[in-house]
Amino acid sequence: MLEARQTMDAPTTTSAGNGTSGDTDGGGWFTPRTSPPPGGEQEPEGNRLAALRPVGRSQEPPEGPQPNRESAAQERIQTGSDLPPSAPLSPPPAPDRDSDHSVFEPLVSDEHAGHTATGSPDAVLIRRTMAEVGPVADKVTSYFYALLFVQHPELRSMFPPAMDAQRDRLLKALLTAAEHIDNTPVLVDYLQNLGRGHRKYGTQAEHYPAVGECLIGALSRYAKASWNDETEAAWVRTYTTISQVMIDAAAADELRSPPWWLAEVVSHDLRTADTAILTVRPNQPYPFLAGQYTSLETPWWPRIWRHYSFASAPRSDGLLSFHVKAISAGWVSNSLVHRARPGDVLRLGPPAGGMTVDHTSDSGLLCLGGGTGIAPIKAIVEDVAEHGRHRPVEVFYGARTGQDLYDLDTLLRLQQSNSWLEVRPVVDKHGLLQLPDAIRDHGPWNGYDAYLSGPPGMIRSGVDALKAAGIPADRIRHDSVEELVAAGD
Repeated sequence: MLEARQTMDAPTTTSAGNGTSGDTDGGGWFTPRTSPPPGGEQEPEGNRLAALRPVGRSQEPPEGPQPNRESAAQERIQTGSDLPPSAPLSPPPAPDRDSDHSVFEPLVSDEHAGHTATGSPDAVLIRRTMAEVGPVADKVTSYFYALLFVQHPELRSMFPPAMDAQRDRLLKALLTAAEHIDNTPVLVDYLQNLGRGHRKYGTQAEHYPAVGECLIGALSRYAKASWNDETEAAWVRTYTTISQVMIDAAAADELRSPPWWLAEVVSHDLRTADTAILTVRPNQPYPFLAGQYTSLETPWWPRIWRHYSFASAPRSDGLLSFHVKAISAGWVSNSLVHRARPGDVLRLGPPAGGMTVDHTSDSGLLCLGGGTGIAPIKAIVEDVAEHGRHRPVEVFYGARTGQDLYDLDTLLRLQQSNSWLEVRPVVDKHGLLQLPDAIRDHGPWNGYDAYLSGPPGMIRSGVDALKAAGIPADRIRHDSVEELVAAGD
């Protein structure tokens, strides 16, 4: 399934030097700390000092038992920035993966709009800043990159030559994390995925300071009404906490997997004029779970990565499949659909995403897939079949036309060999996906876990329909926070 998410961090060595830093020794606010301060000394809690700073990590694993890194990351978010835990937000709706979105669009659903005025003190200040800079998002983004490339010209080569492809993805990723600073469980998973994924860019612990300082510089310039020492301190604390979780995740991942995999295209099946199924062979074992996704780079557009869901469960031959729909002006998607051929070599980032199946449960699965969103749904069905548990699985496969049901035959074959599987194609007749109506016509669904994948309109209306059908929000799964850094291919 096509996803368009690219978030890059960039290295640094000095302060942004934009007039907002009070340092005079050439060091930045976010200078990595390789060792803790002496036991008897305490750091001053100045406005430009964070509660945590990124620290370097040795490549050699320490001796003795290791703490649970996810628990440590959650504790860091809850205590490292003096942020108290709060009730988790419902996952925000995923934006359209094939279109651009403003970096400052709302990151929570309407039902939680009032949350912008509540939460921890730092979260309140951060959301106040974002509300002010929203109307001038393009200027903030441009100024951010201007600071980054003027103060650190050596970083320019880490980004795609055409910056219209990069757009606001880096800034969007940082602000997405900041927006959810009180939502610890969701934020930890999001940041750990970012940290692992950024290894493919060569990002190191010492690479975070310039990005953080340029972020502060851009925000302070365009949020003058709400910006003060207290707000600045909140952003510094938040960014350093965010970056530390990412650094820890990258360090742990480095001990067990490469930063990327090479993968040779072994088959290219053009299903429609603009949709293809690609099968690739990684150059070394690639561990993943059904329902997850990965980032992909083509040889024709270096340093431009796009995200695609795995279209099958892990296979004994190690092959991976992806469904790709070419979109207007989509560099990567058009290359994969219309240019890629067997023998071409792609690069894959690490797997990510939490839309996976709990095989310890006997609950039924209600799966909604729209367009190429059927890819991870198909993988989930195969995963259930391979585990041999006869739990009911209902698949609603939505498309705008019958031709767009390009993988229906595959799903029907799975249905023929598995009595517990029911596949229901839903073709839109009014210009809008009608999956919610189909859900209401069947059921009941109160004993099911739900999985959604597809366009944003389907996700939003699907979530509403599932809740109305009696499925609790915590049993509705779709990649959410990660999607909020989406930008058009």
